[in-house]
Amino acid sequence: MAFLLGFLIAFAIGVTGVGAGTITAPLLILALGLPPEVAVGTALLFGFLVKIPAGGVYLLKGEVDDRALFRLLLGGVPGVLLGSLLLAQLKGAKDLVLLLVGLTVVLSAGLGLWRSFKGLPQGKERPHLLPPAAFGIGLEVGFSSAGAGALGTLLLLHATRLSPQKVVGTDLLFGLVLALLGGGVHLYFGQVDPGLLLALASGGVAGGLLGALFATRLPKGPLRFALLLWLLFVGGQLIYRGVVHG
Repeated sequence: MAFLLGFLIAFAIGVTGVGAGTITAPLLILALGLPPEVAVGTALLFGFLVKIPAGGVYLLKGEVDDRALFRLLLGGVPGVLLGSLLLAQLKGAKDLVLLLVGLTVVLSAGLGLWRSFKGLPQGKERPHLLPPAAFGIGLEVGFSSAGAGALGTLLLLHATRLSPQKVVGTDLLFGLVLALLGGGVHLYFGQVDPGLLLALASGGVAGGLLGALFATRLPKGPLRFALLLWLLFVGGQLIYRGVVHG
């Protein structure tokens, strides 16, 4: 089951570009019944592993802006550490965590749908916005594993004049670092399932490769749209569980 989940998640990422954190944690909670904090920790490290190949490609091609990445990490690193520590302290408040993770997934999916409907113009240079906004993104990633992809991309589009390729590459490296640091904190507190992570990553390698091969052959737009709609439903399910059982 975990191998198949890892395969499907990585395949979806390879084809649609929707972030690993947004998909993985909700599925681990709803499909496998994991505690929210273990689901988030495992999802963060899974996201780190499946994004390494793509991150390496963008880095080698020079599609990462060093200055923008530095400013993002300036705010994002303390944010993700604080968010991960916060989740560790809220172990007993399972319903609150479900509610917040659900809200984050709905927000990320909603932003993705908004971007699909509305072509975003190139932003102005607002480098001063990157560190404080990245702090908020890091906080959210550490707490829910979701948000780095959708929110990071929107931030770079709004606050820089980077090319689309550099926006994706820079955000990908930003998400990689956050996933590693946040996942490391969760691992330290015992909030990662190593066996499950290994099974997910095994499926993820195959799924990611196949997704990349099919990316040019499958209709990316409709698939992405359908996946985001499904994520809205999944996020709604988490919010419902958090509210009804709270």
